[in-house]
Amino acid sequence: MQLMTNIKNRFRGFLPIVVDVETGGFNSRTDALLEIAAVVIQQDESGLLFFDDVNTAYVEPFKGSNIDPKSLEITGIDLDHPLRMAMNETAALGKIFTPIRKAIKDAGCNRAILVGHNAHFDLGFLNAAVERTGIKRNPFHPFSCLDTVTLSALVYGQTVLARAIAEAKIEWDNDRAHSAMYDTEKTAELFCKIHNTWHELNH
Repeated sequence: MQLMTNIKNRFRGFLPIVVDVETGGFNSRTDALLEIAAVVIQQDESGLLFFDDVNTAYVEPFKGSNIDPKSLEITGIDLDHPLRMAMNETAALGKIFTPIRKAIKDAGCNRAILVGHNAHFDLGFLNAAVERTGIKRNPFHPFSCLDTVTLSALVYGQTVLARAIAEAKIEWDNDRAHSAMYDTEKTAELFCKIHNTWHELNH
């Protein structure tokens, strides 16, 4: 389905983009970015939000970066897997940003706004990678974001993604969790579910 341009009026000219990153630790300056995934949020003619395919990039750790083995245990990332096909940060961000820039233009929006679960964590790693690579025209707002932790706490009384997903009656597979693609998809489902429930109650 084609992106509906009326979404520009829903979020003050911002286009919501759900993002998740998998990393080598918690410090965006020192720890490696290992995976990034993003999906564009769209709006249909009745005002309901939906999304399409998730765009994912596997990232080569930047030179001198830290990777905590415990992080790899949690994510299940095998840096030496022959099918990982990781790319450097510049190429990875290019793969993620190119369709986002097109979506912003198609929607008539001014900029993307990051949607995430603990969104400032994802935005911090994204901004750090942009700074390292010197990429111009970062499509995302540098500090504003929409956090499904806050929304889930308000609506469901939960802050952990898996628990919020359960309360929202959305399917969840623990074996697929902690991959950027899967977590992005589920966060997008959660964001759309919360928004669409509110929309239907108020229209």
